[in-house]
Amino acid sequence: MAEKVGVYVCHCGSNIAGMVDVAEVARWAGKHLPGVAVARDYKFMCSSLGQAMIEEDIKKENLTRVVVAACSPHLHEKTFRRACQNAGMNGYLCQMTNIREHVSWVAVDRAMATEKAKALVAAAVQRVQRQQPLEPMFVKVNPATLVIGGGIAGLQATLELADAGYKVYLVEREPSIGGHMAQFDKTFPTLDCSACILTPKMSEVGQHENVTLLTYSEVEHVSGSVGNFRVRIRKKARSVNEDLCTGCGICSEKCPRKVVDEVFEAGLGTRKAIYFPFPQAVPRIPVIDRQSCIWFERQKCGACKKLCPTDAIDFHQKDEILEIEVGNIIVATGWKLFDCKRIPQYGYGRLANVYTSLEFERLCNAAGPTGGKIVLRDGKTEPREVAIIHCVGSRDVKYNEHCSAICCMAALKFGHLVREKTRAKVYSFYIDMRTNQKGYEEFYQRLLEEGMIFVRGKVAEVTDAARKPSEKGKLIVQVEDTLLGKQQRIPVDMVILMGALEPQADAKELGLKLGISCSMAGWYIERHPKLDPVATMTDGVFVAGACQGAKDIPASVAQGAAAAARVQGMISKGKVIIEPVVASIDEEHCSGCRVCNTMCPYNAIEFDEEKHVSRVITALCKGCGTCVASCPAGVITGAHFNNEQIFAEIDGILWDAVSGRDGEGARAPAGTAAAAATP
Repeated sequence: MAEKVGVYVCHCGSNIAGMVDVAEVARWAGKHLPGVAVARDYKFMCSSLGQAMIEEDIKKENLTRVVVAACSPHLHEKTFRRACQNAGMNGYLCQMTNIREHVSWVAVDRAMATEKAKALVAAAVQRVQRQQPLEPMFVKVNPATLVIGGGIAGLQATLELADAGYKVYLVEREPSIGGHMAQFDKTFPTLDCSACILTPKMSEVGQHENVTLLTYSEVEHVSGSVGNFRVRIRKKARSVNEDLCTGCGICSEKCPRKVVDEVFEAGLGTRKAIYFPFPQAVPRIPVIDRQSCIWFERQKCGACKKLCPTDAIDFHQKDEILEIEVGNIIVATGWKLFDCKRIPQYGYGRLANVYTSLEFERLCNAAGPTGGKIVLRDGKTEPREVAIIHCVGSRDVKYNEHCSAICCMAALKFGHLVREKTRAKVYSFYIDMRTNQKGYEEFYQRLLEEGMIFVRGKVAEVTDAARKPSEKGKLIVQVEDTLLGKQQRIPVDMVILMGALEPQADAKELGLKLGISCSMAGWYIERHPKLDPVATMTDGVFVAGACQGAKDIPASVAQGAAAAARVQGMISKGKVIIEPVVASIDEEHCSGCRVCNTMCPYNAIEFDEEKHVSRVITALCKGCGTCVASCPAGVITGAHFNNEQIFAEIDGILWDAVSGRDGEGARAPAGTAAAAATP
């Protein structure tokens, strides 16, 4: 029986109709395309009235197929599938063709745009007549969730899920949760004590009955798919028995070995070989740095073991491998600071009193190495002039093209703290001042009133080479003031570099384990930057916080809560729908060459060692077709994208390149005299 196709062309306001003659496209399709029973155009096909039009035509005209020429299927394919289902038609017998992004938005000639739109509609009509009904698949969801990263975004996501009554595994590679926020002194724009608002969340996570806290641990392998992930975690040896340790701190107090703390204190302070990362660390269990410990160097000392009242020190402790099963994964691995030594002209690492932003955070922190006193490297001299340089390593094509989002506000915060504690003169060297969130512009105005001096221009160099007697013993900031239009040399005592926020060094490695992608800069890519900013292209894997892009604390908290809400929605349903547009392998004719296994970007193909054949994991497959194209034996078929459908689509789109056309350029229907005359 011949298919009856309904064609619906959307105006999309003026987005499409402004460049394409949509009425002509609909008229032409109805008159000249074989199988088309109904052809209409409408202002907004995605509206309730537009959907009702489709539903009514399916019922009244007994349509068996539907083509919608409108915007991107990413936006409204589900909308029109649902409309077809409401009228009793299988949703996969509906085909969308994109005449907005692919035609009207990129065209400059109305006549040519209209002809291209006709070609795309013809292709969709040819294709849809060969599509087969498909049924969605359902997968049960394990209610447990894995959160990777114990910074503020990960903590928020963990608490949202745990408070809702769901089991959460929180994995953090450092000995304590807290992330970078634990290093900060104050938070902008309210100047709240960072520790005061963070540590209650840390304590709540550490004591929550629904949270299994796995600090000093890393994810090694992830398998499975949405609803049922299997994760292997390496819990690194602390050399301390967590069940026996009471966190009394005697071991750290009595340890004779001191080393520079390059992590939490950013190289400004020291710690012992057995240490707590910071006083409010959660869990309050020390860890032994085996690279620095005298016992691991030469089997001597052992003071911590001798003095531990609960005998919790275990020098022979080994890494532990844990296997867990979860339904969803939230990635909140955060950011790392740009290495300011990569810009040698700013003098970091060469000139003593040039600091990074993280070093200054520790310098002005009451729990930091100087007790909150802002002093130079000699440990006693207060600076009288301080320079803060913005965009170090960001908004720069040589290093990072992105804006780091928080640097302007952090620089304003530093200026306030310097003015408050030392009364020093503060210069802020900026490219553009970006204060675009709630309360940020007011904070900027406050700093203007406090006397912070703003110089617009990119700093060329920081040097100690004096040209005048007044510059001797000073750091000289060479800059072009673009507002005054002249070069300036400004002598200061201290320089603070606002380093860029960068993705973690191993972000791509973790992304490969999880089956998610990174941008060229290394940030994790979301499913849609506007409409779905927390989901990824791998179902069941979500991103939160600065691992997805540079952002401030409020945005990280909001995204952590959003990711948790998405997970809760999936858990509450009990099952998730899997798109049936997947590949399938004819195992009887599979040669076991494994080409498809290596080509699949989603790790959705497994190899059966016993049968020596490959098999598609349908829950992981995204129907991209890579395996279909790469199979040397041609035994892999893509549902909804088989050869017959693809060739029919190509045949339709080339209507204007085929001889045997009627007076208006449409290809003559099969069986007509014109078609018979075609060579």
